[in-house]
Amino acid sequence: MALIFSTWSFGAVANRAAAREFDRGGSALDAAVAGATAVEDDPAVASVGTGGVPDAHGEVSLDAMVMTDVARSGAVAYVRRYSNPAKIARLVMETTIHTLLVGEGAERFAQRHGVEPAPPLTGEARETWLRWRRDPATLDRDAFRGWIPPLNVEHVGAEGDRWRSRHAERGGDVSWHGGPEREPSSHDTVCVIARDDDGELAGVCTTSGMAFKAPGRVGDSPIVGHGLYVDRRHGAATATGTGELISSACASFLVVEEMRRGAKADAACVAALRRIEQTHALQPDHQVALLAVEPGTNGRWASAALRGGFKHVVTQASRGRFGEAETRVDDPTHVLRAD
Repeated sequence: MALIFSTWSFGAVANRAAAREFDRGGSALDAAVAGATAVEDDPAVASVGTGGVPDAHGEVSLDAMVMTDVARSGAVAYVRRYSNPAKIARLVMETTIHTLLVGEGAERFAQRHGVEPAPPLTGEARETWLRWRRDPATLDRDAFRGWIPPLNVEHVGAEGDRWRSRHAERGGDVSWHGGPEREPSSHDTVCVIARDDDGELAGVCTTSGMAFKAPGRVGDSPIVGHGLYVDRRHGAATATGTGELISSACASFLVVEEMRRGAKADAACVAALRRIEQTHALQPDHQVALLAVEPGTNGRWASAALRGGFKHVVTQASRGRFGEAETRVDDPTHVLRAD
């Protein structure tokens, strides 16, 4: 059975675009890239592509990776002049012997391949950065561990209120952008795994990274085995959340490795999350969520999260008829921590 599986409730944007690509006869890779590109092009999503929140210097830098098998992947990082890094990552995979291009080199590569420049910084994102710059202590991740974990759009208000209540009990500053009337943007990395009717797998992971990050910071998303790993014989996995935690465990690779050893998709995700839980002093702003798809035309899928606040989006279709398929926004199979 064909499948589209993506992160966060805004993954519905990705799934609709990916379904249209499948309906046109596209491959799993075509569908995954189309889905990721649709979210990159949506300025309402403040952590991917156009509209992504800037770094500490006010620039938006983007990272992305595509992968279809162990020996077939491509990625770009620290791209600032183009809004669709997933498409550029695909070009890296299909036209070079390399895996990862970064910064100016990645941008020159895109230019040589005829990609039109489209700087991702929007006026709204710049205003967000200006508010942060006026009061950096409020949101500085190094000076103040008070960042609300990545959340789905529909959960921001309620979860933000719970976060403020918990943090106030600890004596912390509960302001956001200079006042409680401003809610944070509620997005994180978009990850898409697509499987066609023949069982072929493809994945994409794309992000603008941590808001107000140190310029030059690259997280898990464009690194093989960190934000994404696809092995056509053993399955696919992808990750979203706090990139440093994901990278420390090579989380996506670990999920697929657990499946290679015989674990089911849900148990493999939990095993990777347990590894992170056991090796880090977790903070309230830490979140990691994992998606996994077992190999084969009927391979099962599962997701798991470190803590609540995460949802995935899944679309399944028999004989590739995605126009008739239902898209569901669901909670993960397992959540490790209730706090």
